[in-house]
Amino acid sequence: MRGEIIREKLHSGERVYGTHVCSLSNPVTAKMETGVELDFAFICNEHMPIDRTETSMMCQFYAAHGVSPCVRIPCPDAYYASMALDAGAQGVTVPYVETVEEVKTIVGAVKYRPIKGKFLADVLDGTREPTKKTIEYLNHFNRDNYVIIGIESVEAIRNLEALISVRGVDGVFLGPHDISMSMEIPEEYDNPLFMDVVEDVIRRCRALNVGVGLHTQWASVAPGLLDRLLDAGMNWIANGSDVVTLRDGLNHTLRGIREKAGDSYSRDGDADTQVSSCLG
Repeated sequence: MRGEIIREKLHSGERVYGTHVCSLSNPVTAKMETGVELDFAFICNEHMPIDRTETSMMCQFYAAHGVSPCVRIPCPDAYYASMALDAGAQGVTVPYVETVEEVKTIVGAVKYRPIKGKFLADVLDGTREPTKKTIEYLNHFNRDNYVIIGIESVEAIRNLEALISVRGVDGVFLGPHDISMSMEIPEEYDNPLFMDVVEDVIRRCRALNVGVGLHTQWASVAPGLLDRLLDAGMNWIANGSDVVTLRDGLNHTLRGIREKAGDSYSRDGDADTQVSSCLG
């Protein structure tokens, strides 16, 4: 699905589906992954050790196979947004924004590319209007680009309407881990306070026709939560990651086989299977 269609669906309320992808290092598994029914591929440069070349390979590969590449940059910085677009990203997800100025910086880099400097600053603050010819060029040049901002703190939630009212914002990414930390209920994702806040943010985003979603492994959430958030209007469906889905699916299958065989599993020696990342 092209970025232009993703952007239209985010605003209209239609749902788009994707996952965090990490599998390009093996070309065979990467090709197989294009057979998954994805609208977008979420590629993380914030928490994952993926360099500029690898990011570009992933963006170009998925775009060539009809899957919109959406790159999460490390921080709200125009330089990183431009670098992601140069790599082939269509969507740019910017983490942990709390101010209108941060949002305008990203919108300027993504929606007004390649304008920079004072020209761009004047456009963003409303003191200069580009010519009709320039606007037509920008609309064509950036036709597949979309902006998703990370609402991941109590401060951002307080400022939500101001942040999503910046012209050029297409969607909102809710980071459950950071939100729960900001609320000082770390990882209490089944806490009614957390669920109420998430539902409220989703409704407020959709009231302004902005797409919104929560990144989590949906197969493992509290019963009824997915239905609740879909009913609230959630339409950017980011389901976990490819490697976590593979791990959990393979473990489920192996446990079923062992149970039928009357066997149990034990790992010899100590092993650290936990990762500190956005993969889960």
